[in-house]
Amino acid sequence: MCPTDTFPRTRLLLVEDDQTLAAMLADLLTEEGYAVDLAPDGQRGLHRALSREYDVIVVDRGLPGIDGLDLLVRLRSSGVATPALVLSALGTPANRVEGLDAGAEDYLPKPFDVAELLARLRALRRRHLDQARLLPIGDEVLNLDTREVGRAQLSERECDLLAALASRPSHVFSRTELLARVFPGAEGEVVVDTYVHYLRRKLGRAVVTTVRGRGYRMGEVSS
Repeated sequence: MCPTDTFPRTRLLLVEDDQTLAAMLADLLTEEGYAVDLAPDGQRGLHRALSREYDVIVVDRGLPGIDGLDLLVRLRSSGVATPALVLSALGTPANRVEGLDAGAEDYLPKPFDVAELLARLRALRRRHLDQARLLPIGDEVLNLDTREVGRAQLSERECDLLAALASRPSHVFSRTELLARVFPGAEGEVVVDTYVHYLRRKLGRAVVTTVRGRGYRMGEVSS
């Protein structure tokens, strides 16, 4: 089966400028089984979210550098679809609408109940995993259970490679990144080139775009 969870622990990015609250939440979430990365401001939160993959993001709204909602807008415009929950002292219905319109999947006003936060994160993760079984590939859909794209049937490694590229369609993956993520234990980056060739043979040459000197990114599936 083509997996959706590359890492055994749920990777969570917490973007919060209140050091006391951030430390408390990080300890709590770690005890709950999350692998937590902290970012104390919007700029560093944006950098982390663009340079690493997370299963969920928890973001404060009033952040220094880049506001939490602006951070979400930038992530969504960059193709990062990681589900996000906003924590904010601004809790009116209008505030919540702003947060959801900016790209958040959930919005929890401060002060909040810890048990409710944990329950919302679990629900958010479940919804994301259910949706993640189908990945959009241009005008087609990659079914991660059957490994099918349109009429094409992919092998497990082909599916893994396509899913990796589709997870961040605007990101250029180096061969080293793809080797570590899709082909752990394989020797030589040529295996990446070989499977790119296989995908192009089944789905058309445009499905994977070569960025000279950098690597590969998602392209388009031929109709």
